[in-house]
Amino acid sequence: MSEPRGRVLVVEDDPAIAHLVAEYLTHDGFRVDVADDGEDGVELARQTRPDVVVLDLMLPGIDGLEVCRRVRTFSDAYVLMLTARGDETDRVIGLSVGADDYVVKPFSPRELSARVQAMLRRPRSADVEPGTVRRFGDLVLDPQAREVSVRGVPVELTRTEFDVLEALSARPRAVVARRRLLEHVWGEDWYGDDHVIDVHVANLRRKLGDDPAASRYVRTVRGVGYRMGDGT
Repeated sequence: MSEPRGRVLVVEDDPAIAHLVAEYLTHDGFRVDVADDGEDGVELARQTRPDVVVLDLMLPGIDGLEVCRRVRTFSDAYVLMLTARGDETDRVIGLSVGADDYVVKPFSPRELSARVQAMLRRPRSADVEPGTVRRFGDLVLDPQAREVSVRGVPVELTRTEFDVLEALSARPRAVVARRRLLEHVWGEDWYGDDHVIDVHVANLRRKLGDDPAASRYVRTVRGVGYRMGDGT
C-alpha cells in the first residue's frame, strides 16, 4: 500500500459536503480527518497536525475566520477556505486572517482535490546558498531559515506571505507580473482568481509596516505587478 500524499483536515458542518470532499480526497491518496464544527476543528488541527485544512467559512459555534486565526497560532498548514457567499469582502477577510486560497460554493470536489494537490506541490526555497541573507533597508530576509525581521524585530508571516516576499526579493530589481508571481509561488498548474495575490501583498505590507504610499519594501508597478523596494 502506497504512502498517503499528506494529511487533510476537513472542517465542514454539512454532512453531505463533508462526506463528498473526504471521499474524493481519500480516493486521491490523502489521509483525511473531518470535524463538523469550529471548536472540534481547532482541536483536531492540534492533534493531527494536517498539511492542509479545508475550512468552511460558515460554521456553528466559532466561524471559519476564528478557526483560521486560532489554527495560525500553532500551525503553518495550508488553509483552503470554502465560502458560499459571493461577497468579495469575505474572501479578503479570509485571506487576511491566514487562509492561503479560497473556493466558492458550489464547487467541484474534483477541482478542490486538485487545488489541495497543487498546494502540496508548491515549490519551496530549497536551492538557496547557505548563509545567503537579503537586506532591504531595515528589512532582513533569510530564505534558508525562512525568517524575516524589520529593525531587528521578527515578523510572523504565513507560508504564502513568506513565499511571495521571497520570490520578489530573489530578483529585487525585476518587476514580477502578477501571473508570473502566482506561478512561482503556487506552481504552474495553479488556477483561480489572479487577484488573490493582491490580498496577500496587502497583508504582507501591513505586517512589515510598509505604508503603500511609501512602498519601501514592496512596490506596485501599475498594470504589471510588483517589485522590491530598497527599504528607503
